[in-house]
Amino acid sequence: MNLNTAVNAEDMRVLARAALPRIAFDFIDGGVADEEGLAENRAAFRRHRLVPRYLVDVSRRDQTLEIFGQRYASPIGISPMGIAGFFRPGADLMLAKAAAEAGTPYIMSSASCDSIESAMAVAPDTTWFQIYGTKDPAIVEDLVRRATALKVKVLALTIDTPVIAGRERNIRNGFTRPMKLTPGIVLQGLMRPRWTLGYLRGGGVPTMQNWLPYSEGKDANSVADLYGSQTPAPGQTWEVLHLVRRLWKGPLLVKGVLHPEDALICARAGADGIIISNHGGRQLDTAPAPLDVLGEIRASVGDGMELIVDGGIRRGSDVVVSLCLGARMCTFGRPAMYAVAAAGQAGAAKLLRLMRGEIDATLAQIGCTSLAELGSHRLRPAAGG
Repeated sequence: MNLNTAVNAEDMRVLARAALPRIAFDFIDGGVADEEGLAENRAAFRRHRLVPRYLVDVSRRDQTLEIFGQRYASPIGISPMGIAGFFRPGADLMLAKAAAEAGTPYIMSSASCDSIESAMAVAPDTTWFQIYGTKDPAIVEDLVRRATALKVKVLALTIDTPVIAGRERNIRNGFTRPMKLTPGIVLQGLMRPRWTLGYLRGGGVPTMQNWLPYSEGKDANSVADLYGSQTPAPGQTWEVLHLVRRLWKGPLLVKGVLHPEDALICARAGADGIIISNHGGRQLDTAPAPLDVLGEIRASVGDGMELIVDGGIRRGSDVVVSLCLGARMCTFGRPAMYAVAAAGQAGAAKLLRLMRGEIDATLAQIGCTSLAELGSHRLRPAAGG
């Protein structure tokens, strides 16, 4: 299989598995503990069926979305993902450019290898920025200041990482700090010579550029050590949200909310939207799937808050189901990382085209010409669901 023959998100996963050493592929692909949450994110979609309506004129279909005062080509976006540059040098900017060309948001992680300044230089209209609370509040304050100066469209505060989770594939493979170059890791690199050559040509371990200004040492390991000393911040409380809300004057999302009461706290604190997410099944293995709590959270906050589903999105039909249940849009991380790791910007661009095409075909099959026509009346529970 190659990029030309790839026809869906799962094919991008197959390409990534073939291109990456196991230690790198498993970092993207894996979840926490028994990876039940990872499986549950997908299973949640299988509990719903879209009911087709036929003999409807669907010759013209529109999947554009207006959110936070800007119109996007499709109700999808790329989730924030850290250290993308480890899997392919320059991957963060490749994702930013692909999203800009597709007219969809790219949420840059503050743990990216390229900087928010460089992303805004190449994709100013579609780049959003994600941050974490830090032990030293001066760092999060400065991240917000930089986003403000750059006129970032939307800021997202991730709150679902109080401690480092037990991602057992990473532990087993030795993807930990400090990373030791074991014979097994060397052998994996030799088995993937193209990736290894790109890694070495890129200078080896990439530097987390967003954190470079805060580190006394300017090498990649010093910056990573600083990041690891500042996040997670287990002592943080809702005050971090209040702090960010006071500093940030633009649209603010809170990522990682799964409880309706937490959603209500976010709304009362002035957040403009929520990314309903269990961190891709990478934090608490027994957490519910985002899709399963979407209805409760919508009921809690009402219609005045933007809700984004993040977790388990692999098909355009998953996006449509989410919108029928009350989401405004969806984001996905792993498929985009598979695509960019395996095939660079071209891979990310093709993935977005495929997802957009699947959304379009699904709308036609259920007799919809626009997103405004979606709702719970389009769904039925799956047999046994």
